[in-house]
Amino acid sequence: MRASVAAEKAGVPSVSLVATGFLRQAEAIARALGAESLGIAEYPGVPLTDSAAELREKVEGTIIEEVVRGLTTAAKASAKLVEPEATDIVFKGTLREVQERFHRNLWSDGMPIIPPTIEEVERFLGFTDRAPDQVTGVLLPENRQATVWNVAVNGVMAGCRPEYMPVLLAAVEAIADPEFRVEDAGSTPGWEPLIVLNGPIIKELDFNFGAGVMRVGRQANTSVGRFLRLYMRNVAGLRIPPGATDKGSIAQSFNVALAENEDAVAEFGWQPFSVDRGFQAGDNVVTVLSSVGPTLPTYTAGNTALDHLKTLADLWGRALVSWSLGWIAEARGYPLFVLGPAVAKVIARDGFSKDDIRRYLYNNVTTTASYVEKLAIERGTNFTFRDYVQRGVISREYCQSDDPDRRVPIFTQPEWIGIVVSGDPGRNQSKGYVQNHKQGVPVSKRISLPRSWNELRERQERLAD
Repeated sequence: MRASVAAEKAGVPSVSLVATGFLRQAEAIARALGAESLGIAEYPGVPLTDSAAELREKVEGTIIEEVVRGLTTAAKASAKLVEPEATDIVFKGTLREVQERFHRNLWSDGMPIIPPTIEEVERFLGFTDRAPDQVTGVLLPENRQATVWNVAVNGVMAGCRPEYMPVLLAAVEAIADPEFRVEDAGSTPGWEPLIVLNGPIIKELDFNFGAGVMRVGRQANTSVGRFLRLYMRNVAGLRIPPGATDKGSIAQSFNVALAENEDAVAEFGWQPFSVDRGFQAGDNVVTVLSSVGPTLPTYTAGNTALDHLKTLADLWGRALVSWSLGWIAEARGYPLFVLGPAVAKVIARDGFSKDDIRRYLYNNVTTTASYVEKLAIERGTNFTFRDYVQRGVISREYCQSDDPDRRVPIFTQPEWIGIVVSGDPGRNQSKGYVQNHKQGVPVSKRISLPRSWNELRERQERLAD
């Protein structure tokens, strides 16, 4: 749809071929981009479940006529949506009435929210030196500006504490970065953003980095994770039905924020994840990446690095291979592995660095070429290894022979494998998170603290007592 809008603005007539299940999403995107009457030819049903005969019948009987009509009818600009100003009072009522109004208007995530009164929003603004109207970026699909003010509003609604504001701002900076591609967060895999947190702010704001690290329950981890999903819904405009812009086929719920156990990392002689991302140890950093889901919990045992890595490569490989097509075909892929502290300690004690782990996983997590090409057929993607190698999209390493059962690496580059140490130090469990290729690539931002951070935080702690 975005390509069609660009073509129309350049004076080139266009028609978008859209399957029935995507019609409302297509119309909403066109409307947000100012071309509500953009030409659309509907493919009735689900193309990948139709036979060749059914597909031909639908193309010849329906689609061709709609394409011709669309190409001969000029798209009209849609009326600009008028929304309230930042400080407008949009509703007054009881707590129950506020909840109902927000639910009906699709301004909530289906759970109770804290009403974003001017007073509460201003408390959040007190924890940043930035002006309320400062714009971080413009978020698709609904083309709204990300501002300091609307970060504070959604932070209040999500149940965050005011002192979390610097973390919230950094997270929004990350998703507003064009590299992140927030506009693709409504795609059918139904991926969720995953926040990884590093730096002294983890302890200052009481983020959990031990047992149950990815479970709801700790206010900091939970409310910050909820905030980002709520923000993407309210500001970017990504809403499931009765909204129309989020087409996650089954999807998942929000991730709580993942904080690294930097004490454990320092004990092993490793560097925290933020250093892998290009920052200095001790910097407060937020990294946001997409996750289509976690692997199963993975238990490993032994007193050597290979005791653990062999099992991790085997079990993670089985879990991740079904997503290898996207990583290979898009030549992008950033899986994130969370090593339990007890497991990481054994690996480090045996002399393995994080880079050693990455290289081992890259070399040992493989699948057959024929399986990846089978995945392409099932996803409706026109992909073969030979074609992509010839076009220079992927490395020649993938086509060293024509044997369909040759083994190929599922990770695109070893240095793109993320490693975080977190979780229960008293158990031998690790877990992986499956990132969605070029959609939601990891973006890291330094957390900017206000000049009077320590005084503000101390005052907030006194108020809480």
